[in-house]
Amino acid sequence: MRILIINAGSSSLKYQLMHAESGTIQAKGIAERIGISGSIIKYERPDLSPEKRVIELPNHTVAMEHVLELLTSEEFGVLDSMDEIDAVGHRVLQGGEAFAGSYIITDEVIEAIKENIPLGPLHNPANLAGIMACRKAMPDKPQIAVFDTAFHASMPEHAFMYALPYRFYTDFRVRRYGFHGTSHQYVSQEAAKILGRNPEDLKIVTCHLGNGSSITAVDGGKSVDTSMGMTPLAGVPMGTRTGDLDPAILKYLMELDLDEEDAFSIQDLDTIMNKQSGVLGISGVSSDFRDLAAAANEGNKRARLALKMFTYNVRKYIGAYAAAMGGLDCIVFTAGIGENTSDVRAECVEGLEFLGAELDPARNEEFNHIGGEISKEGSRVKILIIPTNEELAIARETARLVEGA
Repeated sequence: MRILIINAGSSSLKYQLMHAESGTIQAKGIAERIGISGSIIKYERPDLSPEKRVIELPNHTVAMEHVLELLTSEEFGVLDSMDEIDAVGHRVLQGGEAFAGSYIITDEVIEAIKENIPLGPLHNPANLAGIMACRKAMPDKPQIAVFDTAFHASMPEHAFMYALPYRFYTDFRVRRYGFHGTSHQYVSQEAAKILGRNPEDLKIVTCHLGNGSSITAVDGGKSVDTSMGMTPLAGVPMGTRTGDLDPAILKYLMELDLDEEDAFSIQDLDTIMNKQSGVLGISGVSSDFRDLAAAANEGNKRARLALKMFTYNVRKYIGAYAAAMGGLDCIVFTAGIGENTSDVRAECVEGLEFLGAELDPARNEEFNHIGGEISKEGSRVKILIIPTNEELAIARETARLVEGA
């Protein structure tokens, strides 16, 4: 089954054409700067040099038309016609409480995604734009929504609730939703396969570490707690996001006696917390962990502090989730930093030997970038690097629903 996978952002549209069964990618690319001057579209095939076009892309519909033209073109295409696409799988950020799984997109599902825009104001409108563009271009093809929050729908009430007046939950939908769900679900299932055990018998902490990072407690194959909250701002310090923060800090900053041009508005603080904080804000160097490592090695104390804050908080969450689950069988590292930065992984598990997690330094280096078991021989808690593949997970979910229908 050939699945076209779409991940639409506010000004971008990532795409992959994939065989759901094998995971073979036939073509992939991205349309960037949609609705902005200087828009481009990139296209890759395994057997050809990458193609890049500078072309006007006023909206997602036009971008989608160009994607389909490339996929079926005589020069670059991998399809004779769009009829060879069996279905389209869409990554949708925020499903709220309406979606505890993936769904075939209907008019009712579209309305429900719209209702969740206040919970995902940056992503859900873009996700909808991608859906509507595909519906227009391929009206007869089944479209599937795979929600980033769905895996976390299994969290118990005591884990997802905030200690605010209860009506804030019932009236305003304030609760922990969690994100990166497709990645956490995929790598936890892969971990069970690698260990040769049933997911129902395992207690796993999955560490999705990238520019955006989240940690999840997976007990018996289900998410029971996760570090991100109502928004992706909560949890560990990230590339540019604060992570967990005392909310009274905002009130304090807004009430400082400053000149008007220096005073903080709530919009200023929202931008600062999401785009100017995290390891970038602490180090003053970069949000890229490769740059931080280089600076730290050259003696930059703030870069070293930023790295230490990040790994310390990851380690705290691992320990907390082991306690929450009443045990720990496996720690999984995934995503850009988790898969590719051996020093960070080593610091994240440093001192966790009392839990039974013992890292093998040689394996940690050997399996950097490629994945594998990096725990010592005989370590009770297994430590794994598993490259995430959210696109394959979306393709499999899409195929499952289409075949079921």
